[in-house]
Amino acid sequence: MFYIGIDVSKDKHNCFCCNDNLQPVFQFQFNNDSIGFKQLFEAIKSLDSPFDNIKIALETTGHYSYNITSFILDNSLPLAIINPLHSNLFRKSLSLRKTKTDKVDACVLARMLIAYPDLKFSTSLDDNDIILSELKSLTRFRLSLVKDLSKLKTSLSRIINIVFPEIEKVFSSTNSLYELLYNFPSAKEIANAHLTKLTNVLIKASKGHFSKEKAVQIKKLAQNTVGNSSYALTLELKHTIKLINEYNSSIDKIDKEITTIMDKIASPITSIPGIGITLASIIIAEIGNFDNFDSPDKILAFAGMSPTIYQSGKYVASSAKMEKRGSKALRYALYNAARLTSIYCPVFKEHLARKRSQGKHFNVAISHVVKKLVRVIYHLQTKNELFKNIIN
Repeated sequence: MFYIGIDVSKDKHNCFCCNDNLQPVFQFQFNNDSIGFKQLFEAIKSLDSPFDNIKIALETTGHYSYNITSFILDNSLPLAIINPLHSNLFRKSLSLRKTKTDKVDACVLARMLIAYPDLKFSTSLDDNDIILSELKSLTRFRLSLVKDLSKLKTSLSRIINIVFPEIEKVFSSTNSLYELLYNFPSAKEIANAHLTKLTNVLIKASKGHFSKEKAVQIKKLAQNTVGNSSYALTLELKHTIKLINEYNSSIDKIDKEITTIMDKIASPITSIPGIGITLASIIIAEIGNFDNFDSPDKILAFAGMSPTIYQSGKYVASSAKMEKRGSKALRYALYNAARLTSIYCPVFKEHLARKRSQGKHFNVAISHVVKKLVRVIYHLQTKNELFKNIIN
């Protein structure tokens, strides 16, 4: 049997191969391109061994590992995907020295294949793997867009507070406000605008909710504002609104794609009151194949939501903090799902109330809801049951 560890990076990958006796067979660096992939495949063929006698391991490193993973599986080679936290612990168990290089990492991965013969191996990308990979890309892209959109809205609020500070109090809908300011990006322009034109913009922006009276009110505010009608600021304001609209449009398109994929997956976790498509898609995408986890606790650890434990001799820490390692996106989704199910689902609402009655801080109580929620999600997903069926 031959064991190959591949340490993945942006431009180059390091490869290490050994046999059952840990004797090195080959070790080299190859480029992240077609020539480099061919070099790897030629080295594997030079082993002159059936592919089922060869095992390959690499770490999950986000988008850097997508292409090499596809190449290995397209050639029907057995591949194990290793969690970086797992490999890091294994590396520490091998030596007390703080040695970490790409070459060492590749060697560690190869040795893990020998130390853990029960690792899950794949030889092809099945339809479910492809769907989950697509979903993960979409949900993570959506999260990044939402984060950027939030920054843009904060920036826009800052500009409005300089240009026309009185205007935000008049609008309950930001969409109507943005439409008005895109057409009239300063208090001076609103003050000088023809009342009919201003009224028409407001009626269109509010979908008929605003009338001429609202236009008169806004016009008077603009005439008496303390705002600054700087050309640079009005230009920045208009450009920021345009970007916000583009981001919203992109997020809407991504949401449609996510909904299409979630319809194919038909996950039962959306049957839990409070968990919609958006949060469910992140949870499903980040966890991936539930068969890779033999218990709900493993999912909590994967999300970095297990409590850390400190013990030295007879001393054991009286309190524990969350690890906060692992998937940040999964932590975000589980926390918000727990918060929402505590509002909309009587089962989780009661659980939160019970923990709060015990004197626990809200965030601590929510962490208990997360644990219960993960157990329920694990059951629903592995048994393919709806939530209402397990509580009736």
